[in-house]
Amino acid sequence: MKNFLLPLFLIFSSLSHGIDVKIQGNNLIVNDEPFYMKGICYHPVKKGQTKRNFTNLKEDLELMKEAGINTIRVYEPIDDIKVLDQFHDSGIKVVIGFGYNQRGQFDIVSGTFINYIRKYKDHEAILMWELGNEYNYNAQWFDGDINNWYKAMEFVAQIIQSEDSSRLVSSAHGDLPSNDALRIASSIQVWGMNVYRWDEPASIFEEWKAVSDKPMYFAELGADSYMTKSTSKYQKGENQQAQADANKIILNEVLVNSDSNIGSFVFQFTDGLWKAGNPSKQDTGGSAPNSDGTPYDGTANEEYWGIVDINRKKKITFDVVKEAYVNFDINK
Repeated sequence: MKNFLLPLFLIFSSLSHGIDVKIQGNNLIVNDEPFYMKGICYHPVKKGQTKRNFTNLKEDLELMKEAGINTIRVYEPIDDIKVLDQFHDSGIKVVIGFGYNQRGQFDIVSGTFINYIRKYKDHEAILMWELGNEYNYNAQWFDGDINNWYKAMEFVAQIIQSEDSSRLVSSAHGDLPSNDALRIASSIQVWGMNVYRWDEPASIFEEWKAVSDKPMYFAELGADSYMTKSTSKYQKGENQQAQADANKIILNEVLVNSDSNIGSFVFQFTDGLWKAGNPSKQDTGGSAPNSDGTPYDGTANEEYWGIVDINRKKKITFDVVKEAYVNFDINK
């Protein structure tokens, strides 16, 4: 078996002073104030392209603020202090995700993730360090044994906490973590979960309480705006109403139970035309693990998940998210 743990060449250095994030009970505390992540997943790729860029950031930030969003989650680090500054100036926090193998670009297998942390750990926009994204569905990346990933998570979590004790380390797991995941990666301080259980996300709370007393958040949840088949209520084809109806129920369940979670990240901000075919047009289909829980057709049409479309036109669900987030106050 290959050794998936990092070489012990990393030297730990000074602590961060940019932000103080901790857990008290089941609450997230940021700079001594309760904080609930009213979040959105954010990976902006322009029409006709396949790589992330931030040329629409100013417009996107205005839309996010209008929707009451206070945190974004990104799937790869943002190596641009001007971009991070814009998030901070807009009052929006960032959960930075590290992938396992990103060809040496601030990833885990090369150890270069630590270079990013050392470079940006004093930046006040960064809220949390997050490891992976539902890698438990991809054991083939780890010689067929997902425990290799959990061992790497544990090792890296210890390194990050030694380097930056002012923030938390999490992982975005596909649905409920297994007992092996919790046992092996015991240094993960909070657990993110990508939860697609139709429009019933609250069903995970009792299951989580039975296996862990650590805080959890919804790293992904929501619905897309394309129906692969017709139902008694929704017509086949693009159907923004189906997405809006599902997200309204989902967010209500999550926010009503805010004492059982520390945040939610709706997937996602903008439609991703790069995901399922020709990046110059919006395609149906695509592949997503564990997607049979996607409301209301059991199929994740990967290019239709935005709360705005590729041109930043608001979908019906934008106002659903806005109503839920703007009216929610963790202090009340």
